[in-house]
Amino acid sequence: MKALLVYPEHPDAVYSYKEASAFFGTTSAVPPVGLLTVASMLPTEWEKVVVDMNIKELKDEDIQWADYVFISGLTVLQRDSSKRLIHRCKTIGVKTVIGGPLFTTEYENFKEADHLVLNEAEITLPLFLDDLEKGSTKQIYFAKERADINTTPKPLWELIDTRHYLHMSIQYSRGCPFDCEFCDITAVFGRKPRTKSKEQIISELDALYELGWRGLVFFVDDNFIGNTAKLKNEILPAIIKWREDRQYPFRFLTQATINLADDEKLMNLMAKAGFHNVFIGIETPSIESLKGCGKQQNLDRDVVAAVKTIHSRGIMVFGTFVLGFDQDPPSVFNAMIQLIQESGIIVAQIAILTPLRGTKLYDRLKAEGRLIKEDPVILSMDTDPTANYITKMEKAKLLEGYCEVVNTVYSPKVFYDRIKIFLKDYKPLIEDSKIDYIEVLIIFIKTVFFIGILGKERFYYWKSLLWCLFNNPKNVSAIVFFSILGLNWRKTYSKMTKKILSKKG
Repeated sequence: MKALLVYPEHPDAVYSYKEASAFFGTTSAVPPVGLLTVASMLPTEWEKVVVDMNIKELKDEDIQWADYVFISGLTVLQRDSSKRLIHRCKTIGVKTVIGGPLFTTEYENFKEADHLVLNEAEITLPLFLDDLEKGSTKQIYFAKERADINTTPKPLWELIDTRHYLHMSIQYSRGCPFDCEFCDITAVFGRKPRTKSKEQIISELDALYELGWRGLVFFVDDNFIGNTAKLKNEILPAIIKWREDRQYPFRFLTQATINLADDEKLMNLMAKAGFHNVFIGIETPSIESLKGCGKQQNLDRDVVAAVKTIHSRGIMVFGTFVLGFDQDPPSVFNAMIQLIQESGIIVAQIAILTPLRGTKLYDRLKAEGRLIKEDPVILSMDTDPTANYITKMEKAKLLEGYCEVVNTVYSPKVFYDRIKIFLKDYKPLIEDSKIDYIEVLIIFIKTVFFIGILGKERFYYWKSLLWCLFNNPKNVSAIVFFSILGLNWRKTYSKMTKKILSKKG
C-alpha cells in the first residue's frame, strides 16, 4: 500500500514567520508533527511519502502514485486549502483519509472526503485500518473516549527535510485544566492533562538528536504546565540530564499559562532544562473581559509583574492577545499597548476574537442569534473574523483599534524601546547551548544589510546595538535576533492592516 501524507497550506504569514525566513534560511516555522505521528501508526510495510504544502508544491504525479492520500488539518486557516486538496484527489481518482482538529470540529464541511478518521488517531485510525484490511471501510470513524498517549509512537522525522524548518516539535501532553470560553482545546482534548512518560520524551529527543538536528525544539502542548508535579519530579530532571550528557544540543520553547510565575521551582527547572521561550495567553488588560471569557488564571494578579518575574528567571515571554470581547471598553486599545510595552513582551501576537466550533463562545453566540454564518473565520491577510458574527463593539471601531494596536507596538521606536525594557529585566542562566558562530555571523551580516542599511528602522537598530554594547554587551546577539522578529511582525501586520483599512474605506 502506498500512502501519501499531506499537510495543507496556511494561506497567510501571520503565524509562520515567513518574513523572517530570509535571515534564518528556513521556509516554515513548524513541521507537521501530528501528520508524522500518524505516519508512524500506519503499517510498517506501507510505502510512505510526506508533502508539507507550506514547503513544496504538491504535484498531480504525487497524488497519482498513492493508493490513499492522508490529510491532516490543524486550524481553520487550512479549511479552504483542505477542500481544494480533497476535491483534487477525487478528480484524479485517489481516495482520501482526513483527520485532525480541523476535521473533527468541522466534519460536516468535508463530505467529499472518502474517510473521516476523527478525534484522536490512537483510537480511530486502528479502526479504519482494521476495516481496510477486511474490505469494509466506513466514511466516518469517531470516538468519545480519550486516547492513552503513553501508547503514542515517535513521529517519523526521517520523512521530512528538517532544514526547511525553524524548529522541530514534540508533544508531551494533551488537554488543559482551564476552560476559557473562546478556546477549543478542552472540547478537542479535554480538561484533564494527559501526558507521555519521561522515557517517551527522551526517546523523541534522541530521535531528533540522531537525525542531526541542533537548535530549537518546540513543545507544542497547549499548556505545558498542566501537570506541574510530573514536570518537576520526572520530566524536567530527565531533560536536564539528557542535555548535560550531550553538551546541550537543543533549546526549547513551549506554551503555558501565566500561573507559571507563581511556581519558583518550576521556573528554575524549566530554565535549567533549556526552555528559553514560553507563549502565554495574556489576552486582555480588561478585568471585565477576563471575567467574561472565564480566564480565571489571569485574574487577581499583576500581569506585568508576573511577566517580569518569568523574564527574571531567564525565560522570555511571547504574549498572545485578543481584542473584541463583549466587555471590552473603548480604552482597551491604549491599555493593551501600555501592557505590552511595560511588560517588555518582545513578541505580542494580537488577534481579533474568533468563535471556534466546539467552544462555549460559539455556542453562546449561536444561542444569542449573533452568528452570521456558522463557519468560523480567523484573522488573516484576506479575511475579517468579524464577518461571521455580530460584535458588541461597533465593527469599524474594533478594526480601527486593532490596526492602531499592532501598528503602534511594532513601530520601530516603540519596539526597540521595548527591547531595552526586556533586557533590563531578563536574567538568563549562563548560555549552555552550542552556538554555530558562522551561522550567527551570517545572520548578523544579513541584518546589517537588510535592517541596518535598507530598513526604515535602521536608526533604532544601530542605536539599540550601541546601547547594548555599552550597557549589556552579552546580549548583543539578542538585539540582532529581536530585530528580525520585529521586522517579521512589522511587515506582517502592516500588510494585514493595510488590507483591513482599504476594505473599510
